[in-house]
Amino acid sequence: MIHPIYPCLWFDNQAGQAADFYCGIFPDSFIVNSNPLATYFSLAGMDFLGINGGPVFAPNPSVSFFIVTDDESTATRIWTALSQGGSVLMDLGSYGWSNLYGWCADKYGVNWQIMYQNEKPEQMIVPSIMFIHDMAGKAEEAIHFYVSLFENSGVDFLSRYEEGQGDVPGFINHGRFRLMGRQFAAFDSSFDYPYRLNEGVSLVVTCDTQDEIDHLWTVLTDGGSESRCGWLKDRYGLSWQVVPSVLPKLLSDPKKAIAVTDAFLQMSKFDIAALLKAAG
Repeated sequence: MIHPIYPCLWFDNQAGQAADFYCGIFPDSFIVNSNPLATYFSLAGMDFLGINGGPVFAPNPSVSFFIVTDDESTATRIWTALSQGGSVLMDLGSYGWSNLYGWCADKYGVNWQIMYQNEKPEQMIVPSIMFIHDMAGKAEEAIHFYVSLFENSGVDFLSRYEEGQGDVPGFINHGRFRLMGRQFAAFDSSFDYPYRLNEGVSLVVTCDTQDEIDHLWTVLTDGGSESRCGWLKDRYGLSWQVVPSVLPKLLSDPKKAIAVTDAFLQMSKFDIAALLKAAG
């Protein structure tokens, strides 16, 4: 069984601090567990992993998080909290697609798009992927590729730029899709931004079996690249982590954790049998 997909945020040794900050802003939010390497937390029904990865990578606007609410005061409150100490990409105000919308990066560099709408959203926080540079124009292709990989997935809608709307006609200005029942968004941009998709934000897929890991690793690295410890980049530059569901249990046992950690640090794709053998 493949479990729900959730985002991982890379921090410069501030994962626990950032998780506390976010949990103080969003409703129905809490810390699941925390250790020196990582903090698992939940924000308004969306699971997150924050890792203390050091200064090597950092989040940037190529992956942002839509915050959609039907309460105007909530939108304003969240905007004020997240933008304080951060930077504003688009001021909170009225735009053609929303009477109240703004885009900011918080003090940890994580990007948020806050939007008020009249109807209660199905999902308050929606990860959004921007396809830029050599990937501009490939949002639709990527969306169809992603939904083909997972059960309970599909395309909800695709909206395109038309002539005179500020970008290449036919490019996706907003696409909404579901992976394993959770909503995601994607769009194209032809602008020459000084950033691109990186490991600062990745998507974590948790698998119960080696066959599931092998299959996803094969299809996601096709045209992409392998990294270490279950990390990879797909053909569009998006980073993923394909991990076994047994790993947290093995690492929670102090008698097994060191040997298991030593084993997976030698791996690219995770090998469940090798992890269990290392655990003894």
